Amino acid sequence: MSDWWYRNVVEPGKLPLLLALVSFVGAFLVTRTVTRLIRAGKGPFRDISTGSVHVHHVVPGVFLMLVGGFWAVGAGRHGAGSAYAAVIFGVGAGLVLDEFALILYLDDVYWSEQGRKSVEVVMLTAALVLLVLTGFSPLGVDDLAPDERHDRALLALNTGVNCAFALIALLKGKLRTALIGTVVPLVALIGAVRLARPGSAWARRFYRRRHRARARAALRAFRHDRRWAGPRRRVQDWIGGFSPDAGSPPGPERPPPRRR
Repeated sequence: MSDWWYRNVVEPGKLPLLLALVSFVGAFLVTRTVTRLIRAGKGPFRDISTGSVHVHHVVPGVFLMLVGGFWAVGAGRHGAGSAYAAVIFGVGAGLVLDEFALILYLDDVYWSEQGRKSVEVVMLTAALVLLVLTGFSPLGVDDLAPDERHDRALLALNTGVNCAFALIALLKGKLRTALIGTVVPLVALIGAVRLARPGSAWARRFYRRRHRARARAALRAFRHDRRWAGPRRRVQDWIGGFSPDAGSPPGPERPPPRRR
């Protein structure tokens, strides 16, 4: 176990990344627990206010991210300094992304339907960091042999193609696929070749006069949302502590009638 730890975590300098991931997830879980206790009126915890201004925990999170980020830049990947910086940055990131919906909507939507975006972004971020930690390099360049790494043209081509696939998936309205695809190239390729989601930039540009493609895309999105919206919401409710009064779940949009 010690040999594996040194060979896969310590030697390649992944220990700060591991510490950042653990502190990020831990800060998010502790924050959600505290906010749920405050909402239920249990325990000694209370909201922090300065006069009539409610201080959201995204504020100390931003400061912790700045301190940890600048410290990590100066400390490098090895040594105790990088470990401390990683923990500080991870805690700050957990506090900030727990209120991602507040930053996105510029409104206190923590317990509303829009607040589910925060839980989704935290889960996606943790998954991406875990993929990188277990060996996946961003943009899919981890599978190159040592001699191929010296070929800058091959490396640039591999990176550029995968970036293009991820960008196409993003334009097709598939944010999760595009983000994961930056780490796992096959995911980006699948997202790029499949139909775009209705309302995406790709659909508005290329499906405007293709009625059959537009109808197929709407039907596929309807079936996908009907299948996965419920399980996704249950996971978000379990992690984020949402309740029915947070807003009624938006049902999947009905597909347009088939053109005869």
